[in-house]
Amino acid sequence: MGPAFGWGTVAASSLVIGAIVALLFKIGLRTIGLIMAFGAGVLISAVAFDLVEEASGMSSGNGWGIGGLFAGCAVFFGGDWLIGRAGGSERKDARGGQENGSSLAIVLGTVLDGVPESMVIGLTIFKGGTVGAAYLIAVFISNLPESISSTSGLLASGWKKAVVLWMWIGIAIVSGLASLAGYVLFQHSSPDVVAFVLTFAAGAILTMLANTMMPEAYEHGGKWVGVATTIGFAVAFSIHVLD
Repeated sequence: MGPAFGWGTVAASSLVIGAIVALLFKIGLRTIGLIMAFGAGVLISAVAFDLVEEASGMSSGNGWGIGGLFAGCAVFFGGDWLIGRAGGSERKDARGGQENGSSLAIVLGTVLDGVPESMVIGLTIFKGGTVGAAYLIAVFISNLPESISSTSGLLASGWKKAVVLWMWIGIAIVSGLASLAGYVLFQHSSPDVVAFVLTFAAGAILTMLANTMMPEAYEHGGKWVGVATTIGFAVAFSIHVLD
């Protein structure tokens, strides 16, 4: 169980690293948008090759994989909608839109963004005995632009630096616990259930990308986000092939 918590925390530690970068350096909105687009490309590759492809190989073909996709989409959409109504819809805004939102909702929304991908880390450790390097690296890389963008916005909206940094440290620990949960909860599950969980995470991540990360990236980065997204996808796919 220790490795599951440890690797989940390591993957989420990039949230803290990204926050430190944003605290130390003034990063332009266009740069943030392109960094977010790169991270989106990385996650799209992880969804395709580390989640959906893996689930397809173990599912019996009775709709478990497709069901997981739609379930993950529905749960994230519902959670994001509720958090948005509570004041957390602008949690990734790099311009300071968080000023008019709820601090608790912003924190909960950020946790919601990261929990599905963290649970998969623990699940893969249980399945294979070791963490999947390609997926771990993909999650680590994709967390950087999210925390850079959100930290820049939180600072612009008046949050204190210490509060922002401790928020990311807390979320990294929660991500480690989510990875531990993924390791513990599905130890006696059938391959179909595991396939469902993998595609559940995939559906949640895809919905998160489309609803929060990619619109924000395009707003700040313009048409070049397509290039940055493709580069991110190519980097993550290359890691997957070499893993």
